[in-house]
Amino acid sequence: MPLNISDDVSLTVLRQMKEGGFDFSRIHPIDFFAIFPEEKQARKAACQFKGESLNAQIMPHEEGGWHLQVSKVMFATYSTIDDFESDLEAVVSPLGGTLDGWGVTQEIRRT
Repeated sequence: MPLNISDDVSLTVLRQMKEGGFDFSRIHPIDFFAIFPEEKQARKAACQFKGESLNAQIMPHEEGGWHLQVSKVMFATYSTIDDFESDLEAVVSPLGGTLDGWGVTQEIRRT
């Protein structure tokens, strides 16, 4: 199956993380983002992602609409990120939202 644009972006980001010395052997909170036109739909989506290793919050988006941030504690691998993005999209899309990428805070190594 050919890679789509978001796959290419994820692979590029993971490669840059590796080059920057990211510790892939540990679990990290990884943030996933979605944009919704209405607050009500963003709240419905957020309710689907609360639990022991999940945190969801919504806030107004600077360009209009509502921003959903879902943080999941997990290993940063292509397959775990791709799987969770698919799960997120399955909730977000029917509610009129669109995925807006993912990110993780990288600790700076002191030498």
